[in-house]
Amino acid sequence: MNKKSFRTAALSLALALMTACTAPAAAPESPAPQPESPSQSQNEPTQGSSQLPREGDPVAYVSQVKVPEDAVMVPLAGSPAVDSQLLPVASGTAVESGGGAEIDYSNIQDGYVMVRFPDASTSRLKVQVVGPATTYTYNLTPGDWTTFPLSDGNGGYVVRALQNVEAKKYAVLTAANFTVALQDEFAPFLRPNQYVNYAGATASIQKAADLTANTTEPLEKVRLIYDFVVGNLTYDQQKAATVQSGYLPDLDAVLASKTGICFDYAALMTGMLRSQGVPTKLVVGYAGTAYHAWVSVWTEETGWVDGVIFFDGTNWQRMDPTFASSGNGDEAILQYIGDGSNYTVKYLY
Repeated sequence: MNKKSFRTAALSLALALMTACTAPAAAPESPAPQPESPSQSQNEPTQGSSQLPREGDPVAYVSQVKVPEDAVMVPLAGSPAVDSQLLPVASGTAVESGGGAEIDYSNIQDGYVMVRFPDASTSRLKVQVVGPATTYTYNLTPGDWTTFPLSDGNGGYVVRALQNVEAKKYAVLTAANFTVALQDEFAPFLRPNQYVNYAGATASIQKAADLTANTTEPLEKVRLIYDFVVGNLTYDQQKAATVQSGYLPDLDAVLASKTGICFDYAALMTGMLRSQGVPTKLVVGYAGTAYHAWVSVWTEETGWVDGVIFFDGTNWQRMDPTFASSGNGDEAILQYIGDGSNYTVKYLY
């Protein structure tokens, strides 16, 4: 098979495995007038500014927002100062509230913000995190505090709690403006958040501990957990065909069923590694034209090598547990994973 035919076959096989991870882009919504509150007027989003939630958000992820190519991966120095399994806390020392919503930004130095709408609501709720380079839009379920990472690192942020008022229009219930100076640049990628919620995932945490019981080396932990996920999960075609927008992985449920879509693979592996103190990003972007999720790890020996790495004992490979598992060692898939030009990073969690 010539090089062109081989690449075409690899792309076709990869896309065939991941049809559920695609999602069309949607036009941005127009914001509705926010509730009358002089203290909030400076935070009102306007048409043409940062994008607001969309009816057609990509399945299980966020609205399409452009991110500068040079902001995708930033070289980091030093070692993580944060211990493993540090859980987010709504400390209450810095809080904005209004319209029934609360934003706790007491611990922004640790790379996260927490939001809640404690009462029941019949309207759709969302949270928008506008960072120095990227805008992330999330769904918000009424009830307990939900954690959102400050994925852009240091710089100025605006976090808004939003409520749907009609059609595709949202009102700003409350907003918080702050400047982040992380005490540890790895902090956003060690703690649980809405997409990588290993808090309370006792089975997943225990499995990670069991797998890595005989090593303290980060790269060996990566290898052991990667091998487990790749070797034990199978791609769930039925779930892929029926998954609804707003889906969030339950790590213990994925571990128990040993099946999932790309989001499940990446979230489980990320949560297990973070519980072992290994800085890990859940990366969302495109594999070819397929909307996809994979994993990026950091080690003192390598840093964030090309953003997504895995050492198989001989060569560094892109750490894509879904493709590696579903491809069953197929040479075309391994070649596809190893070619960074096939991948485009959009979001980091």
